Amino acid sequence: MDRAETRVAIVEDGRVAEVQIERRGKASVVGHIWKGRVESVLAGMEAAFIEVGIGKNGFLHVDDVVAIGVPKRKRLIADLIKKGDEIIVQAVKDPMGTKGARLTMQLSLAGRFLVYVPFGDGIGISKRLDDDERHRLRDICKRLPTDGGGLIVRTAAAGASAQELARDLASLNLLWKAISERSDKVDTPSLLYSEADSSLKVIRDILNETVDEVLVDDARQHERITGFLRRTSPELADRVRLYEGAKPLMEAHGVETAIRSTLSRRVPLASGGSLVIDDTEAMTVIDVNSGKNVGRGNTQLESTITRTNLEAAEEVVRQLRLRDIGGIIVIDFIDMDDAKNRRAVTKALNDALEKDRTRTFVVEISPLGLVQMTRQNISDGAREIMTRACPTCGGQGFVVSAETHAIDAERQIRLLIKGSSESPVTVAVHPEVADFLQADGNAALAEIEEDLGVSIALERDGSMAPGSARIAGAGSGTPSGGGRSRARSRSRASAGAPAEAATE
Repeated sequence: MDRAETRVAIVEDGRVAEVQIERRGKASVVGHIWKGRVESVLAGMEAAFIEVGIGKNGFLHVDDVVAIGVPKRKRLIADLIKKGDEIIVQAVKDPMGTKGARLTMQLSLAGRFLVYVPFGDGIGISKRLDDDERHRLRDICKRLPTDGGGLIVRTAAAGASAQELARDLASLNLLWKAISERSDKVDTPSLLYSEADSSLKVIRDILNETVDEVLVDDARQHERITGFLRRTSPELADRVRLYEGAKPLMEAHGVETAIRSTLSRRVPLASGGSLVIDDTEAMTVIDVNSGKNVGRGNTQLESTITRTNLEAAEEVVRQLRLRDIGGIIVIDFIDMDDAKNRRAVTKALNDALEKDRTRTFVVEISPLGLVQMTRQNISDGAREIMTRACPTCGGQGFVVSAETHAIDAERQIRLLIKGSSESPVTVAVHPEVADFLQADGNAALAEIEEDLGVSIALERDGSMAPGSARIAGAGSGTPSGGGRSRARSRSRASAGAPAEAATE
């Protein structure tokens, strides 16, 4: 941790499985609760936009509107809320790109063992717990005072006593009371409750008996975490240690390398194969390549392909978690002829997803070797946080070639000096364009001179856009072709734009 950002990494079996990065002023708002104002209601979308004071208005769907006594089915948002209404909402998804935060009125407050749902009902138990533990926890929760709300029992509650669960619920009830009282006193929009930062959230959500240790490299953060555990799970507090090694914490455990790897399209596999990960507007596509993995001895092709796919299935899930990839995902495994092998790869994928805390849905592998799946996406991943769109290609992943720029510049040159009586004419262009025009003994430049009947001297200007050209005037320095040009035109032309002649 440093002053600019907080980084949290989860290491499983010696490999980095997840990374979370929070930067100053750009922390996740998932879990935050606001008193907001309805800015607009869109009946055609059955949704509303809510002002909560964080720039972009949040999005609230009709299914996330709490209306006591109104059935869920066949509800119309226009009948439930209207413009100007003041409502309490919670973020379930961070703002991403041009979209604001996804909001809900079905609030939930997370504790160490329980999640309290003020407007909910019933008791839900984590499906990751075995049946006997689920029955035990349900019996305990039935006797807890929920004040008309609902409860969700978390995986971390495994082995928790009735006293621990009661203490957890009591603190959540006090928190909800404080939020309710604050909402009556503040103006709209106002923040009513801030979710814990990423480090405390990870401790709260996943620290249990299966975690060997927690290393923290910041003394203040170490004290916050141990203080939280002393109140909620004293038996786990001694697993948190202040790291004082010679190497930086993240470097010593391979996290720096793992973070940087998320910026690469290609992910190598131990067998010699690889994954290629491409993001599009609609989905993420992951291609599995056999690469150098050609099998050994008399190994059949189908066996080699299946082994590569099984290895890839596990690595795909690791990359989904490491990069926090969400939305629609299509995985293009290498084609397998045997349906049994396709089922084995699907099983390997599902088994690996058991470790993923994020909600996923997987469709069985197709005869073409494609797996379609969805993964819930609530925050930006490491790559989105650490990068920005390329100013040259705009994030498209390609740039216009030097030849194309040169051809565009040639058009501009012809337009600028067409009909000019001056000769020579000094024209400023980008160095790449000059290289192209002067290649093969000035062949391209000589052709322009012949067509226009003028002599042209090129001036190189690295500050110019590659596809543009201008007549070098008195203010542009000494032309590369010799003495100062007599032309004093300040004309400028960009690729695809008409030239403006404004000769002095």
